[in-house]
Amino acid sequence: MFRNLRISIFIYYLLTVTALMGILYYFTSVAEVQNSSLLFLVLFVLTLFAGVIISKLSIDPLFEHVTNLQNLSTETLHELNLPISTIKTNIHMLKKSLESEKDFKRAGRIESACEMLQQRYNELDYMIKLQSANITYEEFELSELVKSRVEFLGRIYPHMEFELQLSPHHITNDKIGLSKVIDNLIDNAVKYSRDIHKISIRLQNYSLYIEDYGCGMDEVELIKIFDNYYQSNNNMKGFGIGLSMVKRFCDANTITLNFQSKPNIGTTVTLKFKEN
Repeated sequence: MFRNLRISIFIYYLLTVTALMGILYYFTSVAEVQNSSLLFLVLFVLTLFAGVIISKLSIDPLFEHVTNLQNLSTETLHELNLPISTIKTNIHMLKKSLESEKDFKRAGRIESACEMLQQRYNELDYMIKLQSANITYEEFELSELVKSRVEFLGRIYPHMEFELQLSPHHITNDKIGLSKVIDNLIDNAVKYSRDIHKISIRLQNYSLYIEDYGCGMDEVELIKIFDNYYQSNNNMKGFGIGLSMVKRFCDANTITLNFQSKPNIGTTVTLKFKEN
């Protein structure tokens, strides 16, 4: 990233100064100035040297700042692992000694909250790997992944009914990143389902369909859904950046993303995967 930026700055500077030097060389040639070729060569060498220095001075502070942020993120991620593991271990032991149903429900809520923290931990770990281009592609059963994500979100949204029709499909992809995509799409379906607490999820012919029966969107809204910070309903919680992230992931991983929606009827999102 920074190497390419440094090269771009250098090339832009070099082209600009070279153009100015060309004009200068033209006028010195017209004026028949002695040793004009030597003067041009000296100026060209100085231009190259100045270009390297300027590109270095422009990028190095930014590179150092981003490196410090990456180090901080990595260290924070490492420090989060211990308390999360401690909470999970102790709540598991504590539940064995509980007899009251009320206390058992409270412990279950703590356990669910800990699972959410674990999910954020996994996402931070994924983002760090994404920045360093250290993403792992693996072969896995897509239906099992979808089922596990629905089970996780089902604990967060116990009022929702998830209707599943999943046929076996083996694919090779970024499993962690795809988990984030599925979570985001199901989460959006839940938020916009309004009073109809049902989500239909189908997996067939290497296509994943996530369908809600909520407020839906018109054609104008469909055009804007991938814009950062856009939300069709301002009363919904969130920052409106989820679908733009989903689209970037799909584009980078050869997944065809399609939305079909009608106001007051609902929305169907389709992810079309490449066959292995």
